[in-house]
Amino acid sequence: MNHFSARGRPAPLPLLLIALYALSILLANITLNKFIPLPVYGLLSVGTIFFAAVFTLRDRIHRAGGLNAVFIAIATALLINTVAALFLGTEWRFIGASFLAILVGELADTAVYQRLIHRSWWMRVLASNAVSVPLDSVLFNLLAFVGIMSGSEIAQIIFADILAKYLIAALFAVRVRQASRALA
Repeated sequence: MNHFSARGRPAPLPLLLIALYALSILLANITLNKFIPLPVYGLLSVGTIFFAAVFTLRDRIHRAGGLNAVFIAIATALLINTVAALFLGTEWRFIGASFLAILVGELADTAVYQRLIHRSWWMRVLASNAVSVPLDSVLFNLLAFVGIMSGSEIAQIIFADILAKYLIAALFAVRVRQASRALA
């Protein structure tokens, strides 16, 4: 499958997915310090709701455009989100936490996905998300909130983030998969 146009640029589908990927991260970063208390245990960051789509979008970018398209998506998202955060006056600790968590989490996810490229799409997605979701959640929340919130609150945020990311990403992946099958 050719993922690039005649001019060597990523094909339109990966470009749309890359734009949605960067937008999801931007919306997550804008709402990262707004929380919804869960009924039993956990504080869910509103940003997590937007960020959960990132995992499936990245996997779709990988499938539609290959490894280079994933690296373009990560770089684009980091650039757009850093510039937006500077214009919005976001605290440096949030900018740094977001940048580092995205970079580490997304590269770890991509490495696992790439290593399992010969496996089924579902196996690649489940295995890569099993690594990146907790890594991103723990890294971001520790860097962003240590010294601002109590350890108990941070634990609740990490718990809610991981739970929500898995649930939302799974729902999103099922929906995308159903849409793909309908088009086939």
